This record gives sequence, C-alpha cells and structure tokens, in this order.
Amino acid sequence: MKKFMKLLLGTSLFLIDQSDRAKKQARGRLGDQLDDLRDLAQQKYEAAADRVARATKALRKNNQNHAIQKTLRFAAGVGVGVGVALLTAPATGQDTRAALAERAQKIGGNVRKRLASCDLAAGD
Repeated sequence: MKKFMKLLLGTSLFLIDQSDRAKKQARGRLGDQLDDLRDLAQQKYEAAADRVARATKALRKNNQNHAIQKTLRFAAGVGVGVGVALLTAPATGQDTRAALAERAQKIGGNVRKRLASCDLAAGD
C-alpha cells in the first residue's frame, strides 16, 4: 500500500508539473501572438500614415485648396481611429455592430424628431 501511495503521489506531482509547464508555454505563445499583432497594427498604421502623407503632398502640389486637405486629414483620422478601435475593441464584432446599429437608430430618431419639430414650427 505504501508503494502505491508513493506512486500515486509521484504521478500527481508529475501531472501538476506538466500542467505548470503547459501554462508557461501557453502564456509565452499568447504573449508572442500579442506582440505580433501589435507589430502588425503598427506596420498598418505607419503604412496608412505614409499613404495619407503622400496623398496630401500630391494634393498640395496640384491644388492649394485647404478644404480638400482638411477633409482628407479628417477621413484619414477617422480611418485610423476605426482601425485601432476594431483592433482593441473589448466586445465581439457582432456585439459591436449591434451597439453601433442601435446608436445609429437613436441618432436617426433624434434627427427626425428635430426635423419634424422644425417643420411644425415653420408651419405655424
């Protein structure tokens, strides 16, 4: 019985040790994947910023219209912001889309109400 208990204890210690090793390996792989994802996001951001800079430079040479430049900067900022938000979103894509759709419907409802009240006020 004593040998059986030693065998059982030895086996359980071995399994616990293997479990700890597996956890460390999984954490290491997850950390590497997060680093890779961060590097990829940084590369994409830099590429997008470079493209925007080149487009802005080309527009400046051809046309000195400040409204176009500001619009392009705004669009680039929105694009980069959306990209970063998608990469760092705490919710799933489906949850995020549902929340955005709900918010868009709320805003649309508010705009319709204001337009309706403006039409009523103008008709009086």
